Amino acid sequence: MKILLVEDDKTIASGLDYSLQADGYETVICYNAESAKSVIKERLAEIDLCLFDLSLPDGSGYELCEIVKNRSDKPVIFLTALDDEVNVVMGLDMGADDYITKPFRIRELISRIKSVFRRYDKQQQTKPKIVIEIENVRINTLEGKVYKNGEEILLTALEYRLFLIFANHIGQVLTRNQLLERIWDVAGEFVNDNTLTVYIKRLREKLEDNPRNPKIIKTVRGLGYKVGDS
Repeated sequence: MKILLVEDDKTIASGLDYSLQADGYETVICYNAESAKSVIKERLAEIDLCLFDLSLPDGSGYELCEIVKNRSDKPVIFLTALDDEVNVVMGLDMGADDYITKPFRIRELISRIKSVFRRYDKQQQTKPKIVIEIENVRINTLEGKVYKNGEEILLTALEYRLFLIFANHIGQVLTRNQLLERIWDVAGEFVNDNTLTVYIKRLREKLEDNPRNPKIIKTVRGLGYKVGDS
C-alpha cells in the first residue's frame, strides 16, 4: 500500500515516514501543495491513501482533497492542529474519510488508516466498479467518459465500448475473435478484422503517450491484446 503524505513540518514528516514504513507502507512525501499537485496529476493511480496536513505554506489540504476526489475515489485523511467543529465538518463535507488532530499518537493514526482501508475494501466488494484506472487513464463508467491525466479524451461510441471491454478484463489476454464477438454484441453493427485493427490504432493514438510503443493496450504476439497486469 502506498501513501501520499503532505506535511510541511519536515520533522513531523520524517517521523511519520519512518513509522508508516515500519508498518509496511510505502510513502511518497511532499512538503508543500505545489509538489503534491504534481504527484496527484502524474502518479495518483499508484497512490492508495492520502494524508494531508490542512495548513500548507502555499495552499491547503482542502484544496488537495478536492483535486483528488475530482480525479478518483481515493481515501483522504486530514492531519491538523485545528479541531473546532467548523473545520471538521468542512473537511468531511469535502469527502475526507477521517480527520485527526495534532498532537496524535502514531498507533492511533495507523489504526485510523487501517480502518479506512477496511471500509473501502467493503465498499468495493459491494458496489459495481464506477471508476477504472489504467496507467494515467481513467474511465468513469457512470458518465461514460474517459480521461487522460485528468483531461477528457473524446472517443466514439465503438472506441469507448472496445476500451471498456479491455478495462473489464484487466490482465487477461483477449484474442481478436473474442474482441470481434463482444463488439458485435454491443455495437449491433458489422465489425470485421480490418476494422478492429483500425479502432485499436485509433485508441492507441488517443490514449498512449507513445502509440508506437504502447503501454496500455499491449500486443501479445500470436495471441491478441492485453491491458494491465493480472
